[in-house]
Amino acid sequence: MPLEISATNPEHPVLLLALPWHIPLEEWPEEHLVPLPRGISRHVVRYARAGDEVVAVKELAERPALREYEMLRTLDRTGIPAVDPLAVVTGRTTADGSPLEPVLITRHLGGSQPYRSMFETTLRPSTVHRLMDALAVLLVRLHLAGFAWGDCSLSNTLFRRDAGAYAAYLVDAETGEIHPRLSDGQREYDIDLARVNISGEMLDLEASGALHPSIDPIEFGTEIGQRYANLWSELTRTSVYPPGKHHYMERRIRRLNELGFDVAEMQISRSPQGDTVTFVPKVVDAGHHQRQLLRLTGLDAEENQARRLLNDLESWMATQDDARDARPEVLAHRWVRDVFRPTVRAVRDRLPSPVDPAELYHELLEHRWYLSERDGHDIGLEAAAEDYVAHVARRPV
Repeated sequence: MPLEISATNPEHPVLLLALPWHIPLEEWPEEHLVPLPRGISRHVVRYARAGDEVVAVKELAERPALREYEMLRTLDRTGIPAVDPLAVVTGRTTADGSPLEPVLITRHLGGSQPYRSMFETTLRPSTVHRLMDALAVLLVRLHLAGFAWGDCSLSNTLFRRDAGAYAAYLVDAETGEIHPRLSDGQREYDIDLARVNISGEMLDLEASGALHPSIDPIEFGTEIGQRYANLWSELTRTSVYPPGKHHYMERRIRRLNELGFDVAEMQISRSPQGDTVTFVPKVVDAGHHQRQLLRLTGLDAEENQARRLLNDLESWMATQDDARDARPEVLAHRWVRDVFRPTVRAVRDRLPSPVDPAELYHELLEHRWYLSERDGHDIGLEAAAEDYVAHVARRPV
């Protein structure tokens, strides 16, 4: 069987052909590899460079490789945070013709980290709570889309900073299944697996001395279920209001927006007696602030980053003389051109390591707030950026 590369983009097979497919992945030479932290996996996984892109390469049997590839493509089409599938390579053989396992290739998620590399610095309990929040949000989004994960764990997740919080991305979809709608039993099965897996991973960290002494591994494993239940209830529960209290429904929608979700459809019904109104959000899409920021500015950011950037954009727009007359899209374009990009550009190249532009801008806003509180007046973004480079980034101006 000849070497075959099935890819989502016609350019990728050309770039991928340069990689040494005739060598077992575990033995790939250093010249092809990129030294990035890897999580625990039951398969051999390596990061490699293909042209200008960094890709994750995972060896596994052909049927699971093709199945996971299609599953990740489905998640991508539904907007679920997951690694981006690029290709499956089959028909691999060694130089002497011995068969080698196929590989699944995904794009490396820039700025992300597996949980074990994050715990190398012994994370504080508050940070671990934020990781649980991010994982609960991911699990809820998967379940709303009808995806039963079947193996939710910290190991199968990547985390990326998101304006002081974290965003979680699914890495391993090998055991996943797509359904029109998940039953309560299917959702509970995923939660039980998550609880067991997370507790086990925490116990491993405790045994290696990488866990903060105040963290109880079993308690944190159980925590994912409670955080999930609270979020699921807020997104899907039925609300009953007195008639004429339409602002209660608007307040519920705004609360869902603040959580980062859009209500795309709703069901409203009046009781036979006319004394109550029942309100049920029917379709809830995540990424409310992401979509709003992308529509106004063209900037693609994580949800919390987008919320913070939109707040700054609105504050800036209020100071413009033509704020009442100009269209919001015009003002937003001007903010990107005159504020966001120049600020990021002035700081980014002076930092010791790359930082995502949206996360960097958030950190500058946080630093400006801190300095302004200290000095009793708004010091401005430019001064905050200079101080950030000098003191926070530990680099001389």
